[in-house]
Amino acid sequence: MILTVGLAGCTSSAPEEASSAPKEELILAVGGEPEAGFDPTTGWGRYGSPLFQSTLLKRDSELKIGYDLATSYELNEDGTIWTVKLRKDAKFSDGINVTADDVQYTFEAAGKSGSAIDLSNLKSTEVVDEHTIRFHLKEPQSTFVQMLVATGIVPRHAHGKDYASKPIGSGPYKLVQWDKGQQAIVEANPDYYGSKPYFKKLTFLFLNEDAAYAAAKAGKVDISYIPAAFSKQPVAGMRLEAARSVDNRGIMFPYIKAGGQAKEGVPIGNDVTAEPAIRKAVNMALDRKAIVEGVLEGHGTPAYTVNDGLPWFNPESVIRDADMEGAKKLLEQDGWKDTDGDGIRERGALKAEFKLLYPASDVTRQSLAIAVADMLKPLGIQIKAEGKSWDELEKQMHASPVLFGWGSHDPLEMYHVYSAKYQGVEYYNPGYYRNDTVEDYMNKALRAKTEKEAMDYWKKAQWDGSTGLSAKGDAPWAWLVNLDHLYLVKEGLDIGKQPIHPHGHGWPVTDNLEEWRWTK
Repeated sequence: MILTVGLAGCTSSAPEEASSAPKEELILAVGGEPEAGFDPTTGWGRYGSPLFQSTLLKRDSELKIGYDLATSYELNEDGTIWTVKLRKDAKFSDGINVTADDVQYTFEAAGKSGSAIDLSNLKSTEVVDEHTIRFHLKEPQSTFVQMLVATGIVPRHAHGKDYASKPIGSGPYKLVQWDKGQQAIVEANPDYYGSKPYFKKLTFLFLNEDAAYAAAKAGKVDISYIPAAFSKQPVAGMRLEAARSVDNRGIMFPYIKAGGQAKEGVPIGNDVTAEPAIRKAVNMALDRKAIVEGVLEGHGTPAYTVNDGLPWFNPESVIRDADMEGAKKLLEQDGWKDTDGDGIRERGALKAEFKLLYPASDVTRQSLAIAVADMLKPLGIQIKAEGKSWDELEKQMHASPVLFGWGSHDPLEMYHVYSAKYQGVEYYNPGYYRNDTVEDYMNKALRAKTEKEAMDYWKKAQWDGSTGLSAKGDAPWAWLVNLDHLYLVKEGLDIGKQPIHPHGHGWPVTDNLEEWRWTK
């Protein structure tokens, strides 16, 4: 889920113009400051490269899994033991060799951190020898491979209380200066075992999107992230690059009828959105292509699931878009009619109306909510868009639809968002969705030995021909759009082939920094 982050503006201490920088330096404004610092055991690097740390495995531009610190891995017959061999030439930036002991320490520290890193299925880690680590799982877990992809390895000998601000790792770069609220300066790690990065020095300016655009216009940066609203305004000497993403936005519907309460005492359920015909009609009537053009200036794609375009996406779950007549017919057949002529359908005493909440600080979600309300008015569904603080959203999200955002390279996210196990757990399944057939598919996907073996189960959970968590099935969400991540890039700077980005505009562009180079 996307949370707002306080960002610094341009300051007088910003570096000189990029045009005067040596060719082996880059100045970037591609994301907000990681306020918790650069510690992978508490979540740093899960959306974009850890930069300072290496991971055991990594995904390429096609999201295929390859090796980083690891040279091989194998599973035992029942999939509960993962044995990983490490390369022998990896060193931390302080010159000390990376060993299996550091890997063991990293995963144990991550498991105890209480962060978003879910290692609850990891029973123990075993150091077999200096370059072999063994992970013992409580149950088979196909998604455990993502933990090996996303968790940067930290040194046992140097992981103290100030590590987050003074990270030591075996990645392609090392942090040399962090001026909090302003910038971070990094230099190439001379001991890095992989392909030597072209750029020897990088300066990251911590600017919000508007300020990053202003810095680009002023010639202060080589690459900056920008909002869609600025995409039609050219900047001399820079080109616009749009990275496709699974950074989605969609409407979460409370799935059960009103009347219940969560343990915090907040209300659960909504009588209108508990009706399948309402949820399905909303999905059918929405013109997602028009929303992409009107709200995102064309920089996005229609969204139909939480994982469009990823290897576990089921294209059979895509519905016909902008089918207003089909939506009207569905509501009519289910008894929803405008009997009193006020433009709002009703069935008995129940009116087809509800609030659609969004975080008040997010202008894009506000625009999406208003567009949805306008688009569904001819259908006879009355929606009132209301901006709320995150504190207010937490109290109301089990009883009112909310415009949320997700998007991850980990299929486990589908399980978190839709599983009955996560009903009402933080932001994961606030609508209390449940379908036992879907649950069974997802559990089989999780308990498969490998990601490949799990694929068919993830796809069937979305739509198996008769049921599923997609709009063709139960429609507990109405997914709207996948945002394009937009960047202004200096002419002559090649940023390589970008993989489909996860959520979080900004840092994910750094995932392939070693490939970046000047072409002229």
